[in-house]
Amino acid sequence: MGEAFLWGLFAGSSLIVGGVLAFALDISRRALGLVMAFGAGVLISAVAYELVGEAALTSAGSGGVAGGLAAGAVTFYVGDLLIARAGGGGRKSPEGAQATGSGTAILLGIVLDGIPESFVLGASLIEPGGASVALIAAVFLSNVPEAIAASSGLGEAGMPRRRIMSIWILVALASALSALAGFALLDGASATVTAFVLAYAAGAIITMLADTMMPEAFEHAGRSAGLMTTLGFALAFALTLLG
Repeated sequence: MGEAFLWGLFAGSSLIVGGVLAFALDISRRALGLVMAFGAGVLISAVAYELVGEAALTSAGSGGVAGGLAAGAVTFYVGDLLIARAGGGGRKSPEGAQATGSGTAILLGIVLDGIPESFVLGASLIEPGGASVALIAAVFLSNVPEAIAASSGLGEAGMPRRRIMSIWILVALASALSALAGFALLDGASATVTAFVLAYAAGAIITMLADTMMPEAFEHAGRSAGLMTTLGFALAFALTLLG
């Protein structure tokens, strides 16, 4: 269980790295969009091969996988909708849209974005061979551009840097606890339950990418975002083959 917590903390720590980079470097909007597109591609690959693919192999039938995808998508959609109405809809905007939002809602939204991937990361440690290199890389790499974008926007909205970094530390700890929960709750679970949970996380992540990350990437990087998304997908796929 301690290993799951540490891997979750490691993956979540990339949010802190992204926050530091946002303040240390003058990153253009276009560059940020390209990095976000790359991170989206990495996550898409992880969803396809590490989550849905694994769920399909684990479950004898497709009903659990389809149900998990639908449940995950609806859960994230509803949660994101409620958080947006509470003032957290612009949490990943690099342009300061957070100024009109609620700090609490923004924090809850960021936590919501990271829980599914961290939960599955912890669950992956149950299988022989330990954590998936591709999944760890996907979570770590995708967190960096999200944190850069959100940190830039929060800074432009007037939030002090110390408070912004405190948010990333809290979310990193939440990611570690989520990974710990994934390991504890799924250790010894049936193949059907495991497949459902993997697909559930996949549905939530896909919905998150379509609702928040990819629109921002395209807005700032234009059509080049498609090329970077494919590059991120290809890199993560290569890591899957190696792992």
